[in-house]
Amino acid sequence: MGGVAGCAIGVMAKAPQPGRSKTRLCPPLEPEQAARLSEAFLRDMFGIIARAARQAPIAGYAAYAPFGTEAQVAALLPPGMGLVLADGTSPMPPGVHGFGRCLLHAVQGMLARGHPTACVLNSDSPTLPVSALVQAAQALLAPGERIVLGAAEDGGYYLLGMQRPHARLFADIAWSTGKVAEASRNRAAELGLDVVELPAWYDVDDAASLLRLMQSIGADNPDPYPAPATQAALRRLGLFAMPAAAE
Repeated sequence: MGGVAGCAIGVMAKAPQPGRSKTRLCPPLEPEQAARLSEAFLRDMFGIIARAARQAPIAGYAAYAPFGTEAQVAALLPPGMGLVLADGTSPMPPGVHGFGRCLLHAVQGMLARGHPTACVLNSDSPTLPVSALVQAAQALLAPGERIVLGAAEDGGYYLLGMQRPHARLFADIAWSTGKVAEASRNRAAELGLDVVELPAWYDVDDAASLLRLMQSIGADNPDPYPAPATQAALRRLGLFAMPAAAE
């Protein structure tokens, strides 16, 4: 799908492991349940990319961590998607700390594959509309330099895309706070970059957002994405009962 001429979109894919995956969902979930739901989220995020790649020149990746889990993550990928290490271990400019190291590592890795643009995408928005990724790719592949920002409703972001690996976009950011998206806009302004804003969406990272997901998932309209893997996981875990989703 796509090839090096396309916009690379990499899901920040932490290998699903009990006790390490979706820990903010424990409780109400048990660690094993959270890991199984994390795996389902990843499958759906990859599915969103695959569907978007039918409408725009997009190349999908799993930007995975930690090192050594590539086989586990690769087993979840649809055909045609690639892997890029994003554990933040490569040398980083001053000020790039924490999760920012992983994000910048992912962007660097995808651009190094020859793609003209790259986006990092979260792993916990399994109903994200496909149209958001199509819009991101189209904006980044148009003439001129800019960034694309998909703000999350909690003040973070679900997607950040760019044409060059601007380290400043990841420097001195208070990660896991409600100020991440606004700080990213400020960094873009410092760099003189226009910001294309995508529609806001939500992350599933706590009990309240999990309940929201359970109440809204499975819409007949494919935009938002119907998240078939997440639906199936929720049924298997006994978290809700509903008819099987159409594949």
